[in-house]
Order: sequence, then C-alpha cells, then structure tokens
Amino acid sequence: MGDLISTHLDESKREVITARTGELMGEFGRLYEQQQYAVALFNKMRYDIEGGGGPQPQLLHRKVPLQNKSIFSGALFQYLEENKKWRNRFLFIPDTYNIDYFENKQAHDRGLHPKGTINCAGYRVLTSMEEYMELLNTSLQGVKAKVGTSPFLKCATQFPLILWHPYARHYCFCVMTEKEQQKWNAVFQDCVRHTNNGLPEECKVQTPAFTDTVRLYRQAHGHYGTWDMMCGTPPQILANLVMETLLPEMRDLITPKLKGKMHERQRNWMLISDAVYRLVQSQAQAQYEAIVQSCEAGRPPLETTIRTDMDQIITSKEHVTGKIRALVLPKAEKLLKVSIQPYISSILDALMEPTSRGFFEVRDLFFRELVDMSKNLLNDGNKEKLGEHMEKISMLAFHPVKMQSCYEKVESLSLEGLQQRFDISSPSVFVQRAQILMREQMDDAMYTFEQLLHQSLEEKEGEDLCKTIQRCQDRVIKKFDYDSSTVRKKFFREALLQIFIPYMLKQLSPSCSSELPRFQELIFEDFSRFILVENIFEEVVLHTVMKDIMMAVKEAAVQRRHNLYRDSIVLTNSDPNLHLLGENSPIDWTEEYGGGQEEMDGGDVGKDGETPKRRRIKQVVSMIQLENNAFVLPNESCLEVPGVEDIPEEETERRTDASTCQGSLKQVPNGTKEDVNKNEVEEQPAVTNKTTLKEEIDVTQVVVEETYIIESAIQEIENAALEEKHEWGGAVKEENVAESSPLKEETADISDKEVDLTPVCQVETPASGIKKNAPSTTEEKHSGSLLSDQKETNHITESTKDTHSETDYISPSPHDDSGFQSPANEVEGEEPQTGNEACNDSEMGGDTGKKEDAHVDHQ
Repeated sequence: MGDLISTHLDESKREVITARTGELMGEFGRLYEQQQYAVALFNKMRYDIEGGGGPQPQLLHRKVPLQNKSIFSGALFQYLEENKKWRNRFLFIPDTYNIDYFENKQAHDRGLHPKGTINCAGYRVLTSMEEYMELLNTSLQGVKAKVGTSPFLKCATQFPLILWHPYARHYCFCVMTEKEQQKWNAVFQDCVRHTNNGLPEECKVQTPAFTDTVRLYRQAHGHYGTWDMMCGTPPQILANLVMETLLPEMRDLITPKLKGKMHERQRNWMLISDAVYRLVQSQAQAQYEAIVQSCEAGRPPLETTIRTDMDQIITSKEHVTGKIRALVLPKAEKLLKVSIQPYISSILDALMEPTSRGFFEVRDLFFRELVDMSKNLLNDGNKEKLGEHMEKISMLAFHPVKMQSCYEKVESLSLEGLQQRFDISSPSVFVQRAQILMREQMDDAMYTFEQLLHQSLEEKEGEDLCKTIQRCQDRVIKKFDYDSSTVRKKFFREALLQIFIPYMLKQLSPSCSSELPRFQELIFEDFSRFILVENIFEEVVLHTVMKDIMMAVKEAAVQRRHNLYRDSIVLTNSDPNLHLLGENSPIDWTEEYGGGQEEMDGGDVGKDGETPKRRRIKQVVSMIQLENNAFVLPNESCLEVPGVEDIPEEETERRTDASTCQGSLKQVPNGTKEDVNKNEVEEQPAVTNKTTLKEEIDVTQVVVEETYIIESAIQEIENAALEEKHEWGGAVKEENVAESSPLKEETADISDKEVDLTPVCQVETPASGIKKNAPSTTEEKHSGSLLSDQKETNHITESTKDTHSETDYISPSPHDDSGFQSPANEVEGEEPQTGNEACNDSEMGGDTGKKEDAHVDHQ
C-alpha cells in the first residue's frame, strides 16, 4: 500500500494539494480573523448584557454526563486491506465515541496502544454489501475498465457492518448473528451521530464565528443551502471543504494511471483518496489553530473597545439596518408571498410528525424503565436493590440500543418534493439534530429524576419506595412535557430558517449585493469590525420570514398539535429551588446504596491484572449474550467484560426470583432419584483463549432438562405397564382399560407417584392468591398437563396454565397531570409470594414426594 501511495502521490501532486489547501485557508482566515470573529465577540458580549428571553427549562442538565464511563466494547471480524484477510479485533468505544480497535482483548486489558482509532465524523453505517457496492461504483464514474468476476470484497459472514466515507478510508466489519449486527449498528450509528456534532455549543465566540465563515465562503462560491459534510471538528470540516474541489481534480490526474480491473481500481482509488484526505486535514488543522491563536491573542483590546462603545455601536448598527431594510424589504416581501408562504405549513407538518413521535417514544421509554424498576422493588425492594437499578438506568440516554427505537421514529422524516426547490441536499441534517436533542432531553429527565429521588430518600426514610418513585416520576413527566414542547418549537423554527433563508439569499443576492458596499460608508471606521453590511443583509432577510414562521409554530401550539404548549403557559408547580440540586455532585448509586463495588477500588491490581482506574470505568451498553446455537468466535465476540457495570437491554435478561428456587430433580443412571440444587446443573463448557465468561444458568434450560427426564421416566413406566398387561393376557384398548381395568388404574397411580414432579418455582397470583407454576417453554406446558391428572397428591398445585400475573403499565397521557398509578396501587388482594417463600413451598413439595415414594415402595 505504501508503494501505491508513493507512486501516485508524487512530489508534484503533493504540491498541488498544499497549494489548494493554502488557498482555501487563506480566504477562510481573512473572513474569520478580520470579520466574523469580532462580530461574534460583539454579539456574545451584547447578549451577556441584555440577556435573552424565552421560557426557562424545567429539567436539570448534567454537566459531564459520561464521566468515568465507556460506551461499548466487544470483538468482531475486521477486513484488513494490507493482506486482504479477515481478522478478529477487539473494539473499545470510550466516552469520546472514537472507536479504538486492538489485536485482542488482552491487549486492551494490559493498557497497550490500539492498532488504530476511527473518528466516525462524516461516515455512514451500511449493513449490506449491495448498498456498499452501489456507493463504491459512484467513486469512479466515467472510468472504463474490465469488470472482474471476483467481487471487490467477499464478506466472511452474512451480517456485514461497513463504515463508508466519501473521502476517507472505509472500514469493513462482520459478525456472526443478526442480533450482534443490530447492536453494533446501533452503536456505530450513535458514534457517527455524536462525532458529527463536533462543534461545541459552549464556545459562544469561536463556534458561531466558524459556522458563519464557512457559510459565507460557500455562498461566495455559489453553494447555498444545507451541507451534509458540515460535520466533525473544525479541521475536519475545513478538510471536507477543500476536498469538494480538490478531489475531482486529483481524480482526473490519477485515475488514467490506475491499472487493473474495475474493482482493483476502486480499491486503489479509495486508498489514494484516504491519503489525500489525511494530508489535507493535517495541513488544515495546523493553519486553523494558528488563526484561532492569533484571534485569541487580539481579543482583550476588542473587548475593551466593545465595553467602552457598546451604545454607539448599537446605535450605528440600527441606523445602517434601517437603510438596508428599506432597500431589501420590498423585494423580500414579494418573494416571501409568492415562494415561501405557501410552503410553510406543509414543511412544518413534515417536520412535526416524525420529530414529535420520536420525543413521545423518549417519554414512553423513560416511563417504562421506571415502571419496571417499581415492579422489581414491589416485593422485597430495599435501598440496596434500588441503588443497583438506578446505577443501570442512570445512563439510559447514552444507551444506543435502548434509544434506537426513539431514533428510528425521526428517520422517517422526508422532505421529498421540496429538496430541489429549496436546495436541501438531504434531510439527514435535521434528523441528526433532532436525535441529539432527544438524547439531551432523556438525559435531563433521568438526571432530574435522580436528584429528586435522592433528595426524597434522604428526607423521608420510612416511606415506601414505590410511592417515592411514583411521586418523583410524576413531577419529572410534567417537566419533560413542558421542556419537550419548548425544545421542539425551537427546533422547528431553526429548521424552517435553515430551509428558507438560503433560498431567499440566493434569489435576492444578484439584485442586492451590488448595492451593499455603499452602506459600509455609513459606519465609523472604529466600529467597522463589529458591523458588517453582509451580516446585516442576512439579518434583514431573516426577520422578514421569521414573522411568518413564528405565526405558523404558534398556531400549531394553540391547536395543541403534537402536545405543543403555548409560549404563555408556565408550569404553576415549577420548583424554584430545583435548580439548586443541579449544583450537587453526581450520585454514585452503587457506592452509596449498593455497597458492592467498593472492593473494586482498592488494591494496586484487580482481577486479570487490571488496574483500579481501568476497572472503575463503567460501561453503558451491556455485551451481547450469544444464543445457545450461536457460533463462538475465537476471541469470544461481544461477551461480558469482567468488572463492567452494564444495562441489560433485552426483556429475556430480566431474571425473576424463580432462578433462585431449588428442588429440581436429576435422574441418575441406576434409576434412583435425588433432590439437587440448581447450582449442581451441568455447567457450560469453559471458554477458550483465556476469556472469563460471566456465568449464568438459564431457568428455561433447567426446566427443559427436567421435563425431558420426567417424560422419559413416565415412558419407561408405561412400557413396563404394557408388558405386564401382555403377561396377564390383556391386549385391550387404552380407553377401555382406563374405564374398567383396575390394573391400569393402579399402574396410572404408580406412574403418578413414581416421579416427583416438584415445580421449579411457584408464583402466587396477587389477585386471587392461587399458586401457579410459571413455565417458560412449550415443553414445560406439557409437563403442566401431566400435573393436572394428579388429583390425589397434595404437593402439586391445581392449575398449570402458562400465565404470569404481572401488573401492566399504562403510560400517562401527556395532558394528564395525575401521572400514572404505581404498581403498588394496582395490586389488590394478597401480596405476591417472594422467591424465598416459593422455594420453601417447593422444598415442602419435595418432602411430600419422599413420603409418597415410601408408599410406592411398600406397594
């Protein structure tokens, strides 16, 4: 690969790359340093003095949400371009959402440097080879070459995962199961979503100065509208800006010299493009950092001038704004009436429907998680168990697998038919922005709930936990509805402005741009850095269309469409002291209430040679639990990492107290039977490659084994009975024997009593108080039908239907202030039986079986 790059990227082509990058950065630096930086600084200082209106958020905001957290880790296959082979790699995703890949898990545990790091900004996640090949074929359009019979890339499994970038290197992975593919896809999508949002909003000067400079540069070159590659950090965005014009030029120079079949040329061009992109990005980063450093060095005198002449600057700007408005307003109003107003309502509807569904799904997910926690704490809940549950769901907003259902609601957003008219490249810009806002709302809601619950537990020690959870949840749900309305209305306004403003500027610039320079003469020279006629022109256009946008959003709120609130509505029960809780330190639920993680922090070296610092990093997403028939990769793909706290994301992983019950039977070779504990069940085979697995025994597997043993014993008894009937000379039909033959009745009684059918676990239905078995498989249902024939025995139950009494949750209506009913209030009658009581009953059943065994031996 090194020979390929050095051959096609010789010194002359590298000089071309450097020259094109320098030209763009020179123009960018002039706009940034001489114009937009001072304007952004003035706007920031003016905002600090005058303040901004609008409703205040009701939910608290977490300052550092992913402190000492990692997102995901696991093993999968990666395609290596160097040797064109698939190799197993261990991937670790820290809180930066960059993907680090290692040789294996042991290399990560020893703290070695990763073999590579992937910054996912600008990437797309593909899950099919057909889609990847379609995108790959567009990279060398117009190049004539022989199409080879062998594919460009042959995936090792049926479940590929490909990270595709228009300029950078592609990364190809694959996994063994569809479940793994779905989980990794959700994780990769979250990495792309997070890294695309690379401009920090807390930088009130550098971020707006950078975005305005990029927008003005693209407009000066005739590019209006949204831009898909406005993603990542400033150096990455600048590199994307350079590659827009540089890549076609390099393609014309290099592709005629590429040899081989089409797929070989595509592969070589991808490697060359990646080398060019990395070279451009390194040069852009160095020059951008020099520009920012120069601006920050000259910031103090600018701040002094602004503080001294703030009033004069504002007055001068208003005077020039009035002059420009008189020129632009008639043309803008005519354009607005003809080309904008007819489309406002339809575009707003297209934005509101999927976005509101996504936010409602966030609300329901938040509600369901807390209801599940209340159910688990209903029987024998205490603060220790509460701490365990809160530790699992506290990072719910950053769990990409759980949040995937919310994100998918917004992905249906479509502006088909309007994209070409208003120069919208794709709706992905709005989709990803809405998804980021949904994640922030979920984290704010969960963080507020944590603080309220922690405060309630400290103030009211003896109160029932379920009632406390319900009360805190009701308060958070109301605040979430209010903040959700505020956030969505702001998002709708910003999205409409992003659609309409570029279109209006493109239509008005030819007739107005030539008139703008004469207004610069009205500005004092001392204030010329803070007042720019180009910015004022855009502000006039913005205010022209803003009135109609505000009216459309306000009308939707008045009609309560999609649960939008009017701006005049303020929560009457808002907590004036709630925001004081936001200043508290983060709550470590496991350390404060669980008490089970303290041993991890002590000592110099933990298990498997891990340092305490590494073991304290908790993981947001749990590992994939392989199915029983799944193929196990050499390095255990996606298995549990020891010492990692996780969130189980599957319903089947929520184990009940039935897994602790005892009294199951195990048949021995000599025909005898003995009561054994579940812990004596045959253990799973040890895992190779020195990977420690988290041992867990599935209740379903145990029940299936017991059912098979029971059925085998009954079959042997029936065979023996048939032989006895033959000896007595009775070849009789089964239905006649069941009615008349006393021998069959005695044999049936023996078959009923010979095998002790102790239930695995008994669950007492809260509504009726009748004990029922809780089978989990179809085989267990069959064993239940056998139990129904044993009316003479006392150690079995009367009903074995596959039912499970569980309090259903109903999410409260967004308009209902009463919240939801706690599971504690929905249950009437007797309290459900705990796991220990069920185990005691099963043990009593086992003793009864022993007495009956003695009776059978006597017979």
